[in-house]
Amino acid sequence: MRQITVAIWQSASRFVLVLLLVLCVSCSSKRITKANVDQVTEGMSKKQVESILGPPTSLSTEDFVIMKKTTYVYRQGKDTVTVIFKDDKVQSKDSTLSD
Repeated sequence: MRQITVAIWQSASRFVLVLLLVLCVSCSSKRITKANVDQVTEGMSKKQVESILGPPTSLSTEDFVIMKKTTYVYRQGKDTVTVIFKDDKVQSKDSTLSD
């Protein structure tokens, strides 16, 4: 009985180790690339932008009487991507990413 418990524990430990390695590798890959940022175009919705770039590192929203302005900021190392939405549609974007 003890041998079965040890075998189960070892299998579970290996599974957790493999899972952690997979998560670390996927987290270390760059989500914010010039190619991804180039896919973001004027008029896109927040949902469309997030499907390309993922959730923003930070965001701010300003409600004006005639419009709503939201700014998404993506930070990856020293690089920054800023996407500005007017009434929930991309109005402009700016990036410090190089080729």
